[in-house]
Amino acid sequence: MAQMKYFYELTISSSPHVHSPVTTQTIMRDVLIALAPALLGSVYFFGLRALMVTLVSVAACVFFEWAYNKIAKIPSKIYDLSAVVTGVLLAFVCPVTIPYWCIIIGDFFAIIIVKQIFGGIGRNIVNPALAARAFMFSWPALMTSWVKPGFSNAAGIFSTADAVTGATPLAQMGQGVMPEASLTDMFLGNIGGCIGETSGMLLLIGLVYLLARKIISLRIPVAFVGTVAILTFLFPLGGNERLTWMAAQVLSGGLMLGAIFMATDYVTSPVTKLGQVVYGIGCGVLTVVIRYFGGYPEGVSYAILIMNCCVVLLDRIGRPKKFGAPAKEVAKG
Repeated sequence: MAQMKYFYELTISSSPHVHSPVTTQTIMRDVLIALAPALLGSVYFFGLRALMVTLVSVAACVFFEWAYNKIAKIPSKIYDLSAVVTGVLLAFVCPVTIPYWCIIIGDFFAIIIVKQIFGGIGRNIVNPALAARAFMFSWPALMTSWVKPGFSNAAGIFSTADAVTGATPLAQMGQGVMPEASLTDMFLGNIGGCIGETSGMLLLIGLVYLLARKIISLRIPVAFVGTVAILTFLFPLGGNERLTWMAAQVLSGGLMLGAIFMATDYVTSPVTKLGQVVYGIGCGVLTVVIRYFGGYPEGVSYAILIMNCCVVLLDRIGRPKKFGAPAKEVAKG
C-alpha cells in the first residue's frame, strides 16, 4: 500500500489575533449619531448657518487630514471618521456668527498642529477641537459674538449683519446675577451660546445613546458635572439661591457638551477607573475656578485642556497590581 503524505499550511501573522467588531470607525460613527440631536437643535434655534458652519468645518478637517497624509506619503485614514468628529465638535464650540475663514484656520490647527504632527489619531496630547478653540481666541471678538435664538434673529448663511446679539446666561452669571433666561429655556436650548452647547436636553439624549452603545461610561461626566454642581451649590455668587444658582451653572455654557463629548475622548483621558474619577473632579474644580475668578466667564475648555496634560500621571492612579509580584516590585511599579 502506497504511503500517503499530508501537507499542512501554517499561516503566521502578527497580533492581534483576536478581532472585535468595534473599530475606530464604528466608535466615531456612534459619536456622530449622538451629536445629531444637538446639531438639529442648533439649526432650529440659530438657522441654517449653524449647519453650514458645521459642514464647512467637517469638510476642512477631512481635507487637511487627507492632504497631510498625501504630502507625508502615509496611508490615509479619513475613512475612520475621526476628522469628521473633530470638525463637528469644533463647530459646536463656536458661535454661529463665526466667519468661515476663521473656522477653517481652526480646523487646520486642530488637524495639522495638534493631531498629525504628534503622529495622528491616538497620539495627540490634548483634544484637537478644544485646542483649536483656544487658538481661535486670537480673534476674541469673533469668538464671543452670541446670537439670540429664533429664526427671526438667526444669522444668514452668507452674512451675519442682521443677526441680533445678546449676552449669554453664563456671561450674566459671571457678574454674580441670575440670567434672564429661565431654567426651562436653558434646558431646552432657547438661549444664546455656541452652536452645539445650548440644549442640555439634546446633549443628554446623546449621552443616553453613548451609554447604550457602551462607548463611554458615566465616571467622567458624573465626576465632572457633579463637582461643578457641588461647588456652585456650596458657594453661590451674589447671594443667589443655592439650588437655582447650581442648576443655572450646570445648564449654561459648554459644561454638558464638554463633560459628555470632550472630556471622555479616549486618547486624552485616563484609562484607569480611579484616574477617570480624579480627572473628572479636576475638570470640575478648574471649571468653577475659571468661571468665578477668570477674565472669561467660561472655563470648561481650558479645564479639560489642563487636565489632558495630567493624564499620564492620573493613569498611575488605580493601576492594578501585578499578579504574584512582590510588594517591593509593586511599589516600584
